[in-house]
Amino acid sequence: VQLQASGGGLVQPGGSLRLSCAASGGPLSRYNMGWFRQAPGQEREFVAAIRWSGGNTYYSDSVKGRFTLSRDNAKSTLYLQMNSLKAEDTAVYNCAATVAPGARLEAYYGFWGQGTLVTVSS
Repeated sequence: VQLQASGGGLVQPGGSLRLSCAASGGPLSRYNMGWFRQAPGQEREFVAAIRWSGGNTYYSDSVKGRFTLSRDNAKSTLYLQMNSLKAEDTAVYNCAATVAPGARLEAYYGFWGQGTLVTVSS
């Protein structure tokens, strides 16, 4: 499966963005999905994950309550709604696919899309 992330951009603190991750080359419904991010000079970190059915979602403590992960398997698209954005959310965001449920470690993800840059700044 090939993944393409989009929706990044420049937003002021407190603002919102919605990232999308479009899948091609295979049904998205086969995979559990995740978002990771990498800020400048830092290691990539887990953001959120969702089961193939969309019934279970998992979030890092840093985004819980502000970000919402959802998926539309019919459209083969994953969404990350990001609200109340903070400067520390600035990073390149990548979507990824795995067969492991609820995986938080990037080593479990075998398919990665190109990242989309989110910059939170006034």
